[in-house]
Amino acid sequence: MRLLLRFLGFMFALGTIVFVVGGAVAGYFVWKFSQDLPDYSQLQNYEPPVMTRIHATDGSLLAEYAKERRLYLPIQNIPKRVIDAFLSAEDKNFYSHGGIDLSGIGRAGYAFLQNYGSGRRPQGASTITQQVAKNFLLTNEVSIDRKIKEALLALRMERAYSKEKILELYLNEIYLGIGAYGVAAASLLYFDKSVGELTVAEAAYLAALPKGPNNYHPFRRHEAAVDRRNWVIDRMAENGVITQKEADEAKATDLAVTVRPTGAQIFSAEYFAEEVRREIFERYGEDKLYGGGLSVRTSLNPKLQQIAKKALLDGLTRYDEQRGWRGPVTRIETSGDWGARLADVRTFTDIPWRLAVVLESDAKGARIGLQPQRDRSGVLSNQRDVGVVTPDGVKWALRGSKNGVAGVLKPGDVVYVEPVDGKPDQWRLRQQPNIEGALVAMDPSTGRVLAMAGGFSFDESQFNRATQAQRQPGSSFKPFVYAAALDNGYTPSSVIMDAPFELAQQGQATWRPENYSGKFYGPQTLRFGIQQSRNVMTVRLANDLGMPMIAEYAKRFGVSDNLLPVLSMSLGAGETTVLRMAGGYSMFANGGKRIKPTLIDRIQDRYGKTIYKHDERECRGCDAVSWTGQNEPVLIDRREQVLDPMTAYQITSMLEGVVQRGTGTALKELGKPIAGKTGTTNDEKDAWFVGYTPDMVVAVYLGFDSPKPMGKGSTGGLIAAPVVRDFMKVALADRPAVPFRVPPGIKLIRINPKSGLRAGAGEGSILEAFKPGTAPPDNYSIIGATDSSGQPTQINPEADRAVGASGTGGLY
Repeated sequence: MRLLLRFLGFMFALGTIVFVVGGAVAGYFVWKFSQDLPDYSQLQNYEPPVMTRIHATDGSLLAEYAKERRLYLPIQNIPKRVIDAFLSAEDKNFYSHGGIDLSGIGRAGYAFLQNYGSGRRPQGASTITQQVAKNFLLTNEVSIDRKIKEALLALRMERAYSKEKILELYLNEIYLGIGAYGVAAASLLYFDKSVGELTVAEAAYLAALPKGPNNYHPFRRHEAAVDRRNWVIDRMAENGVITQKEADEAKATDLAVTVRPTGAQIFSAEYFAEEVRREIFERYGEDKLYGGGLSVRTSLNPKLQQIAKKALLDGLTRYDEQRGWRGPVTRIETSGDWGARLADVRTFTDIPWRLAVVLESDAKGARIGLQPQRDRSGVLSNQRDVGVVTPDGVKWALRGSKNGVAGVLKPGDVVYVEPVDGKPDQWRLRQQPNIEGALVAMDPSTGRVLAMAGGFSFDESQFNRATQAQRQPGSSFKPFVYAAALDNGYTPSSVIMDAPFELAQQGQATWRPENYSGKFYGPQTLRFGIQQSRNVMTVRLANDLGMPMIAEYAKRFGVSDNLLPVLSMSLGAGETTVLRMAGGYSMFANGGKRIKPTLIDRIQDRYGKTIYKHDERECRGCDAVSWTGQNEPVLIDRREQVLDPMTAYQITSMLEGVVQRGTGTALKELGKPIAGKTGTTNDEKDAWFVGYTPDMVVAVYLGFDSPKPMGKGSTGGLIAAPVVRDFMKVALADRPAVPFRVPPGIKLIRINPKSGLRAGAGEGSILEAFKPGTAPPDNYSIIGATDSSGQPTQINPEADRAVGASGTGGLY
């Protein structure tokens, strides 16, 4: 007995010594590894990179931008179903352990001993708290040191933070594949759903991903993904968070992943989205754009955007097809599996056309094979769709062809085709146009860009011709010259001589501007001059006003910041953009108020605080909590008046004449009050039309990217105005015909449109707008004529300056 007691005493003493020594050693290691532990208190104010989301005016998603695709959700907004799935898969004892799961460590240690020397990665035993410590504060290094630090941090974090805070950090930070960080972003990217809409099976699949997203890829490793998802579902049932029936039903469902596209989400809005991205980048920088969690509400109207894209595409195609067929995109062999070869030919995804290969053809038609689609995993479909192209579908390309359709389409030709409405098996031949262009639709009251088409295809070229292409506006610049004249003593009925004009230029040939027709038309009113776009009348007018004044007006309207003060600039020889021209014309439409074109209405930070808004008007009374008999809220508009409202209306009235009787009659068929102006540059290198109603401005330009002649007759009235017509025809279809507002003080007096003199109510007279103190002339006075007989004569610009307004004249 005594021997036994001694032995027990010895063992107790030995145990005590081992315990003390072990404790000392453990304490030493704890002290050692605690010396350089990261500061976990930073997690309290952690702001992870969150993607910026851009929305259209109706709230629909336009685009998302991020390096790490993440949406940060508070734990209260994450459904219990999703939480249960992750806890069942990753840490079922999360709410009962203090940061370390000893049973899990035991299992991992046993597996480590079994696999020692095999080169396999050790099995993890990390709790969710440890994973948070590793993901936020440590590296992915596989070492004992890191595991000790991870465990120490987990213990400290459990004492410092609630379980909900730790879980919130984990569920928002964990990487779940295809660029998604956190459950909210993964839900959108994998299933195109908000996290609250996930089913049991979908939540279980997301919970299966933390162990290795690439190992459970929904397409490349579909079977492994389903097995892992089902394992998570079984764990959920085992833990009692779902019933066995729910588990069986969830496991029976297909893993239906629909990967969300990462580019522009609204078809045809790629140019608009990219322009917004560039503006945010310039305003806030790269970090804020890709990680600031900004919420951007744009001015884009998705319906108008699609109308704009189609109108521009139709206009470009119409011009191009009038020039004939240029041949196929490429050629491929049609024997065997033509679909696989056709699938390798690059196509554009942002136009409503499809690539097809001609399988056989004769004089009466061609049989075509359409480019096959790919499934969500990128695997080419086995289905091969065919169709036919009839003579009507190639009518535009048949000129000069003696063999009918076979003379245009030959077996092996790869071409673009478009479906014929109402005939699913019939297709129309198309070709990528060489010409380019742009369209901008704007709200003239606010400058909000409602739609923007920057070219034929964003896939083909990301160069935005609406904002980046500096082009000569041609005669579409003339309204700014006429506005300066009306502000300085002229009236719409003032008569100016349309006769040869010469300007001697030192060291250069004498400049002799001409009208587009090459003819001169004698004395004409200002209205007639702008309606028929008479160049020489405009030059004579600018010569009298002085080009410094014209340059100042161009700057005032935002068309050009530094217009060269030479007379040729009055004919639109300077350079500007479609967006700037739309903004300039908006000030005619809104009564002369300054507006700043914008694509962005409002920007909010990640907390919902507004950090930018375009509308800077003050709203007095808008902050009232309730109505107690006070006056209604009032908007205080302090925008600068850049043009007399009466002048703005006079210009608008004259530009209505352009549509009714001038170069813009392509829009007359719309039957609504529309004002506008055509523009055509020398040799038809640029064709413009800018048109507007009281609540919408539409600017269009067409031309080659490298300016060159488009061909005789390619004027703004013939190729650009129809694009605006096509857009407005659909965009304004459901809107009433609203007349332009006549400002107080304007007098409408009936005149003879040819002479500008007062007239009765007889046939051919029109109502003209006059400011107070002005009226039609009592006698016929020709501005710029020197011949006593009233016939057009050779005008000396130095000796015969215009009458009716003082000006410095000459060339500056």
